[in-house]
Amino acid sequence: MQVLELIIFAGLAVIVLYQLYSVLGRRVGRQPEDRPAVETTSSAVRPPERATDAIDDGIELTGLAAIKSKDPAFDMNRFLAGAKGAYEMIVKAFAEGDKATLANLLAPNVLASFEAAIDQKAAEGRTETVEFFHAPRADLEKAEVNDGDLAHIAVRFLAEFRSRTKGPEGEGVEDRRTAELWTFERRLKSRDPNWILVHVDAAEA
Repeated sequence: MQVLELIIFAGLAVIVLYQLYSVLGRRVGRQPEDRPAVETTSSAVRPPERATDAIDDGIELTGLAAIKSKDPAFDMNRFLAGAKGAYEMIVKAFAEGDKATLANLLAPNVLASFEAAIDQKAAEGRTETVEFFHAPRADLEKAEVNDGDLAHIAVRFLAEFRSRTKGPEGEGVEDRRTAELWTFERRLKSRDPNWILVHVDAAEA
């Protein structure tokens, strides 16, 4: 009888020991060896402490973002609408020899070039008027900010208009299609909201 009891107790002991091993020997949760080999932050890699780190670290803005940062009220659609109006006004004023209108819209170097052409036409006894078939197309070509707050915006214009001329040889009518790249300039911190034409280039149609 005692032998039978010993066998039973021995069997129970084996079962208990197995259950203890199955629980205590099991990996539960993160173990020390599961941690990364290096947890410290090196000087070359910074943790994302703030969402504004990129701005605070002095990343330079370019293009329209740079203009917007200096002049939050700037609106590209409004600018292009104004550029279209300026384009028509300048082309008509140049054709008609209206130097007073041009003086308010052109930089001195561009104004001098336009005035020289106007004076030459006058010396040759020629006059001209221009009539646009429809508003010109204006597309942003390039935008940049230099010298702190000096903004330049290059606009590509496609236009169709009719030119009527009179000269010593008589009258003439010519329909034209032009493609030009105009660069406008403005000091963004200035109270004057007007942009001035500083450069004119030919462009591909």
